[in-house]
Amino acid sequence: MSKTSWSSRKTLILGRSDIEGLLTVAEYNNAVERAFRAHGLHKYKMDPKMHIVIPKYHGEWEAMPSYCEEPETSACKWVAIREENREKFGLPNVFSTLVYTDPRTGFPLAICDGTYHTLMRTGAAGGVSAKYLARKGSENLGLVGGGFVATGLLASIQDLFGLRKVRVWSRSPDTSKRFVRENSRRYDLDIRAVAEAKEATKGMDIIGTSTPATSPVVRNAWVDEGTHIAAMGADMTGKQELEVTILKRAKVYVDDLTQCIRDGEINVPLAQKQIKLGDIAGTLGEVIVGKKSGRTSDRDLTVFDSTGIALQDSVVVLEEYKRAVKKGVGIEKRMVV
Repeated sequence: MSKTSWSSRKTLILGRSDIEGLLTVAEYNNAVERAFRAHGLHKYKMDPKMHIVIPKYHGEWEAMPSYCEEPETSACKWVAIREENREKFGLPNVFSTLVYTDPRTGFPLAICDGTYHTLMRTGAAGGVSAKYLARKGSENLGLVGGGFVATGLLASIQDLFGLRKVRVWSRSPDTSKRFVRENSRRYDLDIRAVAEAKEATKGMDIIGTSTPATSPVVRNAWVDEGTHIAAMGADMTGKQELEVTILKRAKVYVDDLTQCIRDGEINVPLAQKQIKLGDIAGTLGEVIVGKKSGRTSDRDLTVFDSTGIALQDSVVVLEEYKRAVKKGVGIEKRMVV
């Protein structure tokens, strides 16, 4: 593109209503798998997500920049977390804004709502982990936590596996009931809320956890051999959803080792010396590109520790942007010159 073309270029503004429906669930799954592939091949630049904690407002910000070599793309997501938002202000407790940039010039090609994007790419991360680490033919999904991440997990895993039964538990019965009500409209599945977390784990082929717990909510005795666990909830130092014995039994894979050491499901057991780094089997990206083995037996217990990596955002927003341009959605605004 010429100097004149860049100097007259506008930035595309995409709200949530523009983002929703741009891509299919399968397209989100494919984009996230490409991000993990790039991670496994080390074709990216990315630091662990940065946290700024604001105790005064019971919240924090997270900054998540990344650059991917193949496909070439770059973006930064700015995440706002405020525990009192919904109750006091009618706003989501967690939402985000995404800036998608041209890698060569740094020009902001798009400024996007990141909330629906994050729901789908986070769910897809759990789904892709199941594609590579769960038993073939898995059909029973247990969800511990019934919020926004659980919705994305169900969408992704249903697309990849074709489920038969879904059980969901949440600390708030209203949350799990709402999950069942909303998703029963979307899927012709046996979806039920359960009263105890054990009922959402025992006998399940795949378990997805997405709680903010700081002590285990899933016990070792509840997890059968052969199960795959997508542990999505631990994303900050001190968070933990799984009893450590589960990790000791399992083949444990991470989305990004540096980030998981600090923020992931492994952070507490490592800090307490209950497990060691040598117990980690590898990254999901390494499994995808064939550098590490994944499941080798139907009896293997596998765990995917997902903190959510910025690389996923850069690859997914590329596809959202291309589709938005093709469909002519959003508004354009002169931003830079």
